[in-house]
Order: sequence, then C-alpha cells, then structure tokens
Amino acid sequence: MSVLYLIACAAGPTRHIDVGVRTAQAAGWDVCLVLTPSAARWLEPRRPELSELTGHPVRDRYKLPHQRDALPKADAMLVAPMTTTSACKWAAGITDTVALGLPAEGVHLGVPVVAMPFWSTALGAQPAVGRAVETLREQGVRVVFGPGEPHPPKQGDSTTFPWDVGLDSLAPE
Repeated sequence: MSVLYLIACAAGPTRHIDVGVRTAQAAGWDVCLVLTPSAARWLEPRRPELSELTGHPVRDRYKLPHQRDALPKADAMLVAPMTTTSACKWAAGITDTVALGLPAEGVHLGVPVVAMPFWSTALGAQPAVGRAVETLREQGVRVVFGPGEPHPPKQGDSTTFPWDVGLDSLAPE
C-alpha cells in the first residue's frame, strides 16, 4: 500500500478531516496525517481518534534531531485544505512548520505533491496569493481548485470539500 501524507491547514474542511482520511483509505492509501499548528489546535481533542483512524501518530511539529521518523516515507502528498497563508509561506520558502517543510522538500525529491486550496475570493484577491500559486506550480506542485473555489466570502461549504478531486489529481497526467 502506498503512503500518502495528508497535510491539512486551518481551513473549514479540516474540521472534517476524518472524511478526507477515509476517502484516501478507500482509494487504497496508507494515510499519515500532518497538521499546521493552528489545525492541530483545532483538532487537539480528536487527536487520539485520528491516530487510531490512520494507524500513525498525527504530526504537527518537527521531530528533534535524536528522534526517529514517526511516519513511513511518503509516496505522495496532498496538502488539503490549503490556506492562503500556507500557500504564500510555502511559495516564499518559509518552512517553519513540518506541514510546510515536508511538501516543500518532497516536491524537489520527486514526490508527487498536490495542493487543494480552500479560500475566499477576498483572500485570493491579494496579489501575493496568485503569485504564490504560480510559484508552487513552477516548482512542480499540482495546485487544483475544486468546484466553486475560491468561494465568495463566508460562503465556503466545508462539509462538501471534494477530497476525491485532490486524490484523483495524484495520478500521473
């Protein structure tokens, strides 16, 4: 079974990350969950449940130099949902979190990386956001917008996030 790092940022669909995990598992992936620090705060009460669901520890911090890797090596990575903050930091090379460091390095090691944004048109209108998306694409990240994305402010439906679209995008073109 191939290993997928599902990397979630603090956007609405992350509250339903178990749906993303189960969708990936149904598609045959061994899922490892990695969270941004804010997403980790959101999901702290559910951490044991999510670890049990994936069969792996949920990561949200870099390991210490003396620690072994807690997760198996990734065969692919899906950054979903991705926020404008994470897109801009990642494109600028700021890898201060494990959730950004893993895909930033992975794409340059030949690991297939897909990013699925979930943000409003108001946030997406910032010029830096469009430049970040293009920079990520230039690096080999497949940035895929699901139907209706970006969404009008305060109108994103986090319960219908199309996890399968991101997973399908991991297949070679």
